[in-house]
Amino acid sequence: MIPHRFEYHAPHSLPDAISLLGQYGDEAKLLAGGHSLLPMMKLRFAQPGHLIDLGKIQDLKGIREEGGEIRIGAMTTENELIWSELLQQKCPLLVETARVISDPQVRYMGTLGGDISHGDPGNDHPAVMLALDARFVLQGPNGERIVAAQDFFLGTYYTALEPTEILTEIRIPTPAAGTGYCYSKLKRKTGDFATAAAAVLLRMRGNIVDHVSIALTNLAPTAIKAGEAEAALLGKELDDKAIKQAASLAMSVCEPAADLRGDIEYKTAMAGVMTERALRTAYSRATR
Repeated sequence: MIPHRFEYHAPHSLPDAISLLGQYGDEAKLLAGGHSLLPMMKLRFAQPGHLIDLGKIQDLKGIREEGGEIRIGAMTTENELIWSELLQQKCPLLVETARVISDPQVRYMGTLGGDISHGDPGNDHPAVMLALDARFVLQGPNGERIVAAQDFFLGTYYTALEPTEILTEIRIPTPAAGTGYCYSKLKRKTGDFATAAAAVLLRMRGNIVDHVSIALTNLAPTAIKAGEAEAALLGKELDDKAIKQAASLAMSVCEPAADLRGDIEYKTAMAGVMTERALRTAYSRATR
């Protein structure tokens, strides 16, 4: 189908983009990579009167380390995440995740900020942001505020982002050297959304779990942390029994919706399988 008629804007600065959002209000939509918004416009599920393209705002791009954090501009593409030497060395979980998102054509255009802002529980980055304890910089007409990932995802397609705000930057505490990681994703075919997925960060002190973070994709109305599973592992030896217990606890927090990818029971079971796989892989990568 053909989208509803709209006016296109391509601001070159963040203040101009914020001004346009304020000027056009509910009639305006932000365009990042476009892979979520444009299909909805073609189906006329979304009919904005004004489309504000963020692609020309250079301040929204780039990857750097500053003050013990990795800071990533919201308009940084998936492909740029994959090829970042900084991320490969300091935060390979993010690289691994970007590699399993859709296909190369999408990864050349799709952006980290767009993926996060959309609030889709099937997107891969929200769970990874939870696992990484990320914070998001939001800017609007009243200035800047910073929201933790755990407070940002409020429901399906519903986030803490106000209508007049723009997600400008993602801030991730630089993982300690020797941290194990894994994003384990079950999908029907290459490029598909996850049937179930688990993101894990793991630090060991000898054979004892010193830090663990577990987050799940597409298993609830939002990406979720498996807090009870984390608590069960912390300070314990990571053996087969502990891993299986953590997987079972991760399953207990799942509230998936039945769809063409599987029924509730199957998706919940796969949450356990993905959690177990991610823990074992992260353990193999962790420096003890």
